[in-house]
Amino acid sequence: MSMNTTKLILFAGLFILSFSAFSQEKENTLGTLITDRPDATESPNTIPVGYIQVETGSFFESFETNNIKTEDFTLNTTLVRIGLLDNLEFRLGWDFVEGSRYVNGNKINNVTSGFTPLLFGAKVNIASEHGAFPEIGLLGHLYLPFTAGKDYKPQTTGVDFRFSFAHTLSENSSLSYNLGAQWGDDSPETAYVYTLAYGLSVSDKFGVYAELYGDLPENSSANHFWDAGLTYLISDSVQLDATVGTSITNGQDILLSGGISFRIPTKKS
Repeated sequence: MSMNTTKLILFAGLFILSFSAFSQEKENTLGTLITDRPDATESPNTIPVGYIQVETGSFFESFETNNIKTEDFTLNTTLVRIGLLDNLEFRLGWDFVEGSRYVNGNKINNVTSGFTPLLFGAKVNIASEHGAFPEIGLLGHLYLPFTAGKDYKPQTTGVDFRFSFAHTLSENSSLSYNLGAQWGDDSPETAYVYTLAYGLSVSDKFGVYAELYGDLPENSSANHFWDAGLTYLISDSVQLDATVGTSITNGQDILLSGGISFRIPTKKS
C-alpha cells in the first residue's frame, strides 16, 4: 500500500468520525453554515459569539515547469474560526504538506514534509447588504515562520489582507468577490489578489459554485486560476464539500479537494 493511499484511508476515517460526531447535533436558529471553504473567496460573514467553526479537509495539487513536476498532498488544511464579539472573529489555520518532485518522469528521493507557517488573524464584518450595496468584510493574517517545519520555514513573517464583498442575486444565487494584497515567501514584492465566485443553491442541501481567482505580483507574471465544486449540508451546522480546478496561466495542472466544516457551541445553552 502506497503512502498516499494510507493517507487517504486515514483522512476518510477521520472524515467518517467527524460525520458521526456532529451529524446528530440539534438544529439551531443561527441559520445554515456560511464557510470560507472550499473556494478561494472569503465570505464577509463572521462567526456568532459563543461558537467555534472548524473548516478542514485535504487537497492534492500538481505543477510542472521545464520538465520538473511537483506534487503536493496536503493531508490537513484546517481553519478554526472563533466568534469573539458581534461582527468580529479570531482565526487560526495550519496545514501539513508532503511534497514530491519528478525530473523527466523520475521521482527525486528527497520528499519535503511538514507544517506550513501558522495562520493567525481576524475578520470584521463592516457593513450589511442593502439593495445594490454589498455585504462587506475585512480580514487579515500573519504567517508565523517559527511555527513551520524546516522544509516550509520562511525567514520572514508573511502578511495578507483582503476586503470581502457579497451580493444576493436571487433567492438561490449569490455573487462574492475579494480584493487585497499579500507579502510572503521571503519576498518584499507585493502581490495583489482577487477572487470572483458565483454560487447557486440547487436544493436545500446541495449547492454548486464556479470561481476565478489569482494574484498579480508587482514585478512578476500574473497567475490566474479557476475552480468549481459542490457543497452538501448534512445539517445547518455540518457541511461537506468537493472541488476541482486548474490554472489558466502556466502553473497548476490540477487541484482536487474535499473537506468538512462544522459549527459547535463553546458552552452548553
